[in-house]
Parts: sequence; C-alpha cells; structure tokens
Amino acid sequence: MYRIVFLASSILGSVMLLFSCGNKKERSVLPYYNTPDFTPHFIESTDEVGQKITHTIDSFSFTDQAGEKITLAAIEGKIHVANFIFTSCGSICPIMTKHMKLVQEKFGNSSDVVVLSYSVTPWMDDVKRLKKYAEENEITSPNWHLLTGKKSEIYTLARQSYFAEEDLGFTKDSTEFLHTEHVLLIDQSKRIRGIYNGTLQLEIEEMIRDIERLLE
Repeated sequence: MYRIVFLASSILGSVMLLFSCGNKKERSVLPYYNTPDFTPHFIESTDEVGQKITHTIDSFSFTDQAGEKITLAAIEGKIHVANFIFTSCGSICPIMTKHMKLVQEKFGNSSDVVVLSYSVTPWMDDVKRLKKYAEENEITSPNWHLLTGKKSEIYTLARQSYFAEEDLGFTKDSTEFLHTEHVLLIDQSKRIRGIYNGTLQLEIEEMIRDIERLLE
C-alpha cells in the first residue's frame, strides 16, 4: 500500500515538474503579436518568425518636443515603446506618463531603447506645448520623444500598426477619438512583442523586465 502511494506521488511529482519546465520555457520567450486580437505566438526559430509573423510597424514621420523629425528609420534596429496621450488629459495620461518615467529611469541613457508618446490631439499639442509638457513632467531622456503631426496619420498608425485599442480599433476612422491606456513593446525588427496597461505600475515594471530580455 505504501509502495503504491509512493509510486503515485512520484508520478504526480514528475508530471508537475515537466509542466513547470514547459511553462518556464514558454515564459522565457516573449510572444509575437501578429493580429489585432493579440493572439500570442511563441516562436524561437528566426526562420519561422520570418514566415509566420508578417505584421510590422509601418513607416512614419512626426515631430518631437525639440522640433526634430522622428521617423521609423531613425529607430531602426532599436527597441521602442509606444503609448498615446494628450497634454490636456486629466484622467489616465498623467498616470501613464508617471509610470513611463520608470522606463526613463532604467533606460534613459541607452540608445538601444526609445520611447514614443504620440499625441492624440495633435491639432492642440504643437511642439511648444509638448516641450512644456516634457518640462513639467521632467521628461529628460534624449530617447523619449513626444510626437505630433497629422491627426489622420497618427490615428491610422495607432490603430493599424500598433493595434492600440481593445475593440479592434483598426476598423475606425480618424473622426473617432483615440484614447487608450495600452502601451506597446516593439522589438528591434519592428514586431509587436508586448501589450501592457500603462495605468498599472506592475505592468510597466513587467515591461521593463521584458525589455531587458529583448536586449539580451
């Protein structure tokens, strides 16, 4: 009887160990996101990634708080984090900006990590206003760009490239206001590797750990 119980316990322990190892392996690889529903794809083979993950961030050209043109080419081969804010927002944006400063504290001097905060009210958030917002919020990293430009271009990029809204926002046009707490993590190959709630510090801390994993 004792031998049977011992054997059963051993089998159960082995199964749990294998399950744990499998989960650990899966967690060690960041997923890829290829579609707006954010179905995760765990792929380790570079060749397989090229075949299966076809979605990348489209080209863009916007102006930051220093009056500099920022394009996708300018961050080629770098990790970047994207979020969507507006300077007059009194709800989620101040919280998101506060949490994004954790990224600045960790990677502010790293040329390999860039933060792009797109204004969703670019008709109000000109360069002067973005510069003031940066000063008020102590945004000092040369790699954190507050971006303004044509509304239709920002909204199209947000919805069709970053899949920024929960309700499949890529089906909306630029007349419908864009407001989201989502923060997106994009790898060196311009592929989406993470989505986080920018109003939750724990999620941004998790994103920082994921950035470190991509840097490895």
